[in-house]
Amino acid sequence: MATNKRRVMVPSNMGKEGVAILRARDDIEVITYPAGITQAELLPLLGDISGIALSATPYRQPELDASPAMQVVARIGVGFDAVEVPALSARKIPLLTTGIANSTSVAEQAVFFIMAIAKRVTEMDAMVKQGRWNDRFVIIPSQLSGKTALVVGFGRIGTRSAKRLAALEMNVLVYDPFVPAATITAAGHEAVADLDAVLPRADYVTIHCPKSPATVDMFDAARLARMKKGAGLVNTARGGIVNEDALYDALTSGHLRGAGLDVFDEEPAPASKKILKLDSVFAAPHMAGVTVESIIGMAMATANNILSVLDGKPNRDNVVNKDVLT
Repeated sequence: MATNKRRVMVPSNMGKEGVAILRARDDIEVITYPAGITQAELLPLLGDISGIALSATPYRQPELDASPAMQVVARIGVGFDAVEVPALSARKIPLLTTGIANSTSVAEQAVFFIMAIAKRVTEMDAMVKQGRWNDRFVIIPSQLSGKTALVVGFGRIGTRSAKRLAALEMNVLVYDPFVPAATITAAGHEAVADLDAVLPRADYVTIHCPKSPATVDMFDAARLARMKKGAGLVNTARGGIVNEDALYDALTSGHLRGAGLDVFDEEPAPASKKILKLDSVFAAPHMAGVTVESIIGMAMATANNILSVLDGKPNRDNVVNKDVLT
C-alpha cells in the first residue's frame, strides 16, 4: 500500500523520549536500526529514508550515495568527526547536533577527573581497601582552591567547565583562538593567546575543542613537556587530540601527575593499552556526555532537529553546515 509518510531511521539506543516525539507524528514512519550496524548492513536500508539519527554510526560519501531521498542527518550528541560534512553540504543536506543537551554532563565529568587527580582517589581508595592505613602520609592529596586551570576551547562545554572550576576557587585561564578575548574576560576568566606560553602556568589542563586536522596531536610530546611538572591533563573531547604514547611517557617519567581520559585513539579502547595500566590514569568509555538526564535531552533534541528540517524550519542554532541554509 502506498504511503505518504516520510521514513526516519533511528538507532536502537536512542532515548525513548525522542523516539516518542517522532512516533507521535502521523506523517512520520520510524525505522529502528541496530546501534552496532555495519556499513554493509546499513547501505541497502537507506534508499527511501528522509532523515537519520546517528549515534556512533559513520555517515560519509558511501552512505550519502545510497540515500537519494535524504533531507536531514542528525547526530545524537555534539561531535561529528564520523560524518563527512562537505559531502552533505554538496547535496544541501543539513547536519544538526544536539546543542547543549549534554554539555553539562561533559563539564561535570571534566571537573570530576580534575578532582580525582588532585585527591589521589585511586591511591587513597587502595590504601583503605588493602589495609595500608599507615601509608596515608606517603602520598598527599592537593586542594584545588588557588590552583590554576587551563580550559582549551570555550564553546558549549568549555564555558560550563570554566564556570564550575571558578566555583572551586580556581584561577581559570581560557585558550580559544576563535573566541574574542572580551567574551572570555566578560565571563570572569583570563583569556590567553599563546598556548605554548601559558602551559607552564597551569596545574590542570582540560580539553574541550573539536577534533580537526588542526587539533590532531595538539598535545604531542613537545607540548606535554611544556606543561608544569606535576600537572594533570583531562581529555573529554576526542581521541587523537592527545598523543597517547607521549602522554604515557610524561606520566611514567613523573613529569605529569595524572590524567583523566574519556576518549581514546582507538574505541573501544583495548584493555591491553599500556596507558590504562597506570594508577595515575582515570578512564571512562566515552561516556562523559551520557547520563540519565542527557540521554533524554539528546534524544528529544535529535527528534526535534529532524522534524525542524522536514517541516521546512531548520533549527539554525544546531546546524553545523549553515551554508546549506542560504
